[in-house]
Amino acid sequence: MAVEVLLMDAVPGLGIEGDVLKVADGYARNYLFPKGLASEVSEGKKRQIEKKRLERLTLMKKEQTAAEELSKKFEGVSCTLAVKTADSGKMFGSVTAAQILEKLTEEGIELERNQLKLDAPLHELGVFDLVVNLHPEVKTTLKVWIVEE
Repeated sequence: MAVEVLLMDAVPGLGIEGDVLKVADGYARNYLFPKGLASEVSEGKKRQIEKKRLERLTLMKKEQTAAEELSKKFEGVSCTLAVKTADSGKMFGSVTAAQILEKLTEEGIELERNQLKLDAPLHELGVFDLVVNLHPEVKTTLKVWIVEE
């Protein structure tokens, strides 16, 4: 059975504040209501949250525009990391997201850890395309070169 709820805050994968959605009764009762993320739909609550929703949409548009500008910057950017290798060409250790972010900072590009999508550390030499999430609707790729030192 579905129940109609009014979101009081942004819920990833569900919506932003002010959205009126139908969700499973148990999801609303056991998760959304206790955490204060949603409430039952009423006219008073709708009016109360509408102003907050408009401010949030304006802010999201500004963030998206800034992210699109930054994604244009990434078109010509690549990150080259020199690592120590054995005589056989095998790497000592691995390259982590922290090392990539540090190198980007040296080049003047500031990113947060959660924006760089790296499933596992890189253990071999070569060229890798990593996904960078600048905004929920704006993604770009970063070319990472791992070469011998």
